[in-house]
Amino acid sequence: MGHHSAHQPKRRAASRKRLRRRTPLREALRRKFSLREKLLSGALFVLSALSITQIGTAQSENFSNDIPTYDDARNLWSERSADNFPGSAFYYLAEDDAWNAAGGASLAGSAFPPGAVSTAGSLGITTPAKAFALTGTSRDRYRALQCLTTAIYYEAALEPDAGQRAVAQVILNRVRHPSYPRSVCGVVYQGSERNTGCQFTFSCDGSMARRPDRYHWTRARRVASDMLGGAVFVPAGLATHYHTTEVSPYWAPSLNFLGTIGAHRFYSWKGSAGRADAFSGLYSGHEPTPGPKPKRAIATKMDVTDPIALARAYEAAIAQSNQAAEDIAAKNAAVGTSTARAKAIVPAIQSPDYSAQAIAKGGDANYRAQNLPGASNVRPEYQDSGKWIAQPGKKHRE
Repeated sequence: MGHHSAHQPKRRAASRKRLRRRTPLREALRRKFSLREKLLSGALFVLSALSITQIGTAQSENFSNDIPTYDDARNLWSERSADNFPGSAFYYLAEDDAWNAAGGASLAGSAFPPGAVSTAGSLGITTPAKAFALTGTSRDRYRALQCLTTAIYYEAALEPDAGQRAVAQVILNRVRHPSYPRSVCGVVYQGSERNTGCQFTFSCDGSMARRPDRYHWTRARRVASDMLGGAVFVPAGLATHYHTTEVSPYWAPSLNFLGTIGAHRFYSWKGSAGRADAFSGLYSGHEPTPGPKPKRAIATKMDVTDPIALARAYEAAIAQSNQAAEDIAAKNAAVGTSTARAKAIVPAIQSPDYSAQAIAKGGDANYRAQNLPGASNVRPEYQDSGKWIAQPGKKHRE
């Protein structure tokens, strides 16, 4: 018993010594695993931060992709294939509960700016435009949306909603009129290949070199989507021209003034060119590249964009068409009588030249079909089938 207790302190000392030798190894392993966990945690944190950054960047890039990039050297707008996808033209379509599509320009929170008034609708505008039907491929739809958004932005970025819709309505009205191109981009950038004379000044005066503001671009895009989706701005009627209230163009007195919407005065053509039946053109469904055309110095007949010249050309074409229709009607009326119709339809048949011997035997009379027997496959005993044997009711009358 005493012997066992004498060796016990030595055993405890040896055990403590072995424990002290193991402690550095355990501490090293613990520190190693702790460092690994810290590294893994740090890596996960960095990956999470990068993911969030990439998502935010992607969202920012997707948003900025809607804003075109202007190539000043080539004088062209860039178009990226990533911007196009099925239904992209209606991706930003948003319902505006305050908008009265049936014919109102009164919008909550869209008051006209100081100095701008709205008289459209007070001048007896009763002929609204037809709803626009956007067709074509997804690329064509995207281009139409891009061009209309660009026009609204540079023409009426600071206008109220009604002012922007009126500008869009003018562009869509032109697409339907035979005096203008049959595409949205064609109308917006008509004449942009020249330094002066473009239909919309922003397309040829260098305004497009300024990158659009994100907020106002999104707002213009929403209006463009709505109008391409079939909305009609009734107060603009069949307007095909407008100008700001600060200028007075030479052609204004020659057109029919419809009213002032926002900071623009709107006009329609007088005569046949401004009637509803003139807006019967069909949208082509094919949109050219959304951007100004390359500059050139040679003018062509297609460069005529003067409102008065276009109206005269349309009236001349209508007069020529009406005259042609009257000539055809008169010709048909003359052919309507039996004698004249017979002469016109049945040409005179001349007898052939017979030899002297044939003429001596009777000539053409011998060869004409005369006194031909009745050509029938019905047997003689059945030829009277279906005829009345006696007149019905004859005996009763007698």
